[in-house]
Amino acid sequence: MTTAQPQDLDVQPSPLALLLLGREADPRSERGVECPGDLPSPSDPNLVARARAAKEKLGDKVFVLGHHYQRDEVIQFADVTGDSFKLARDAAARPEAEYIVFCGVHFMAESADILTTDDQKVVLPDLAAGCSMADMATAEQVAECWDVLTEAGVAEQVVPVSYMNSSADIKAFTGKHGGTICTSSNARRALDWAFEQGEKVLFLPDQHLGRNTAVRDMGMSLDDCVVYNPHKPNGGLTAEELRAAKMILWRGHCSVHGRFSLDSVNDVRERIPGVNVLVHPECRHEVVAAADYVGSTEYIIKALEAAPAGSKWAIGTELNLVRRLANRFASEGKEIVFLDKTVCFCSTMNRIDLPHLVWALESLAEGTLVNRIEVDKETEAFAKLALERMLALP
Repeated sequence: MTTAQPQDLDVQPSPLALLLLGREADPRSERGVECPGDLPSPSDPNLVARARAAKEKLGDKVFVLGHHYQRDEVIQFADVTGDSFKLARDAAARPEAEYIVFCGVHFMAESADILTTDDQKVVLPDLAAGCSMADMATAEQVAECWDVLTEAGVAEQVVPVSYMNSSADIKAFTGKHGGTICTSSNARRALDWAFEQGEKVLFLPDQHLGRNTAVRDMGMSLDDCVVYNPHKPNGGLTAEELRAAKMILWRGHCSVHGRFSLDSVNDVRERIPGVNVLVHPECRHEVVAAADYVGSTEYIIKALEAAPAGSKWAIGTELNLVRRLANRFASEGKEIVFLDKTVCFCSTMNRIDLPHLVWALESLAEGTLVNRIEVDKETEAFAKLALERMLALP
């Protein structure tokens, strides 16, 4: 009996494996393909100098945006830093910049393209930098959900509210159906507005932000919320359940914030007496309920800026930001730790590394446009309508 050798087997990587490796495209996903061309070696000691030289050569033609969750090696080259919506607005405020290099993930670059002028070109250094949460709601799935709501006789009562962390297609669906976009900092205002327009809300794609805002901030009960699972017939819900619900939550979540547990909170309180637990509202409901403070990325930063010297904090958000804040405030005697014992970066956000940034900047400096993110005009029009409704919120 002989054993087949690996080279003798006709084994092909699955489409999912190729997608996760960034080597294939999925039209239903917001993740793309690996970038063309050769990246510089990550061990190249001249990467920082090369990035600086390319950026200086481009001058005012380039505007680099850096999301808070980016690596330090990348964030040092950002002209501005912030959360996803702040960065998209910052890009729109710089119409003189021909190139917007967005160091973030795909849906953020799409939002920047929607809000900037037609003459500006948005570049994502690695097209495989997607968002698992945004991928959990595809246009086809959401259209099917609306059909389910229509058959249950409730669609006319439903106003869609979509989190900023969604694809352009989902934002366009939201705009087309009379809804608005929200961020983690204005979700309450968005829901207040939505309930003035209709009796129910379809909240996409993060169930935790929707549930936490409705229950913690607006006084609803958990029984007012149902979860629509796109992988089950009719979302796993009966028509009666849909008619009784106020919040129809899409079954999506953040792969980073969803990791934090009640055990994480209890453990850190035992390890660090007097610690303040501060978490992002994308965390599970039981984690948010057990925390001392809850807020967006910007809220977290401002809370730590205002915190007294010597205070202790356990932060439930992405590790790159937590480490950066810990280093920033160490001189003030503020003890800042990651809420979970397990190290957890945002893996797709971390695809934007220094070699990809150098490659993108050097390509632009040589006159070659790479990895452009461009939203088609119809999608852009409806997505922009939803975003403008958010901007008009009181």
